[in-house]
Amino acid sequence: MTPSITRHWILSKKPTDLPILSGPDSTFSLATKPLPPVEDGQVMIKVLYLSNDPAQRLWIDPSIAPDRLYIEPVEVGDTMASYTCICEIIESKATDLTIGALILADVGWSEYAVLPAENCIPINPIKGLKPVHYVSLFGVAGVTAYYGLVDIARTTANDAVVISGAAGAVGSIAVQIAKNVLGCKRVIGIAGTDAKCRWVESLGADICLNYTSKDFEVALKEATDGFVEVFFDNVGGEILDLMLTRVKKDGRIAACGAIAEYNGGERSGIKKWYHVIAMRLQIRGFVVLDAIPTGRWTAIVEALVQGFQDRKIKATDEGLTIRQSSFEDVPKTWMGLFDGRNSGKLLTQLL
Repeated sequence: MTPSITRHWILSKKPTDLPILSGPDSTFSLATKPLPPVEDGQVMIKVLYLSNDPAQRLWIDPSIAPDRLYIEPVEVGDTMASYTCICEIIESKATDLTIGALILADVGWSEYAVLPAENCIPINPIKGLKPVHYVSLFGVAGVTAYYGLVDIARTTANDAVVISGAAGAVGSIAVQIAKNVLGCKRVIGIAGTDAKCRWVESLGADICLNYTSKDFEVALKEATDGFVEVFFDNVGGEILDLMLTRVKKDGRIAACGAIAEYNGGERSGIKKWYHVIAMRLQIRGFVVLDAIPTGRWTAIVEALVQGFQDRKIKATDEGLTIRQSSFEDVPKTWMGLFDGRNSGKLLTQLL
């Protein structure tokens, strides 16, 4: 028997610093709501995996005006939004979607939902891939990495590239694209532990530097001797400021993320802006959703699939951090994005 209600996490208070998970000032609260009956052309889905992404923190930031966000913000009382989830169809009145089929859909932090068939993307099996790779390598993370390197930074085989957050969902794929697909002459990763750095090097980076080491700045200068043409920035903050001094004249910076600044606290600010002027640096922020209306999204996914089939891009368990979680612990699992313990894409598998 299909359910008639669903639990969902709603935004109860917008956080100005780290989200709070308990007490009267809790950022989120657990609620229930009725599910409408499934009508013709619709399906009911059960969420199996939730995508966890740093960008979600921006969607609930009270300091960002709605007209400065690239999507509608999550308002108090709304279901917490997320990028694409992996779902199973449990009831269908849609011609081409059968019960038991796996699909991708945007449903937020809910257990169940009723959706129009056109909002569901069927998962078509590819040999050697698990369904979870469709929200990492071939999802937002993979498309972001490719779009940022190729379309935004215009990276070529003649370029040396630095990638911050190189052990993260986007960064770990960007390393592989830069080295193994584009054939960049040198790829330098930056990550937060020695173990992560060794993993990034196994993906193709010529070297990966631990930014928590006491000699990081010296090591970065040595690794970028002669300077680099491209910096793919997932982090912002002090690493971005330092990298402004390591990019070659007329170099390109793809500004993908700024996770160092997402949860408030003391911000160091940019102190080396002079280098942007003197070196004529080109800094371009981007949002991967811009690839949809231009048709680039589909073309990029096809390129990623080809890269996987050519064994230039790996789809490995090491590229995923999957945390099994009860629905009650969804916010706690999401907060794991900000503690630096994950490698690759962080997914919540609902129990």
